[in-house]
Amino acid sequence: MQDFQANRVCFKISVLLIAGYRIKACSSLNHSTLMAPQVLAHPSAEQRVVLDGVSWQQYEILLATLGNDFPNLRLSYLEGVLEIMATSPEHEEIKKMIGMLMEAYFQETRTRFHAIGSATSRKAAKQRGLEPDECYCLEHKKEFPDIAIEVVLSSETVDKLEIYRGLQVVEVWFWENEAFQIYHLQADHYEPVVSSELLSNLDIELLASYVRPEQQFDAVMEFVI
Repeated sequence: MQDFQANRVCFKISVLLIAGYRIKACSSLNHSTLMAPQVLAHPSAEQRVVLDGVSWQQYEILLATLGNDFPNLRLSYLEGVLEIMATSPEHEEIKKMIGMLMEAYFQETRTRFHAIGSATSRKAAKQRGLEPDECYCLEHKKEFPDIAIEVVLSSETVDKLEIYRGLQVVEVWFWENEAFQIYHLQADHYEPVVSSELLSNLDIELLASYVRPEQQFDAVMEFVI
C-alpha cells in the first residue's frame, strides 16, 4: 500500500515537472531522477519525456491520477515505453481548427459521425494506449475510432502508428508541415494513401488549405460554402 501511494505521488510530481519544468530522463517510474525545478527557457514549446520499463498497471495508475487535471498532456504507451508530452498553445489551436473543419464537413455532407476528441484509447491485451488530438467514429460510437488525427510539431519518440495498429484504428492522419499525411490500415500494417478511403469525397488538399488557426471563424465559413 505504501508503494502504491508513493507511486501516485511520484507520478503527480513527474507530471507537474513535465508541464512546467525540466525533467531528466529516467529508467523507471520507481527510480525516477528528476532535476530540481527550473523554469523552461521556452515554456510555450512542446515538452516530452520518455520512461522505460513502465508496467501496464503503472500506466493505468497514472491515467487515473491525472484525471482531467492536465488537458494539455498526451500519454502514449507502447509495450512498456511511455511518452508524456505537454502540448504547446500552437498545437492546441491547430488541433481545434482541424476539429472544427472536420465537423463542419460531416454536417455539411450529412455524414453520420461520433466525435471522441482526445479521449484515451487503450487495450491491455495489446499493451497499447494513447490520446489522439482528434478522433471520430463513422456512423455510430465504437470501442475505437475509425479516424485518428495527430498534430506533429516536434519529433515523436514513440511509434504512434504501431500503437494505432494494435488498436485497429482504420485511418491515421498526421498534420505535419502544413499538410496531411494519411495512413490506411491494410490487413496488419499501414499504407500511405493520397486521400482518405473512408471519406472518399473529401478533398484533403482543400481541407489542408483551410487549417488557419489565426482565422478560425472565417476559415470554417469559407470551407463549408
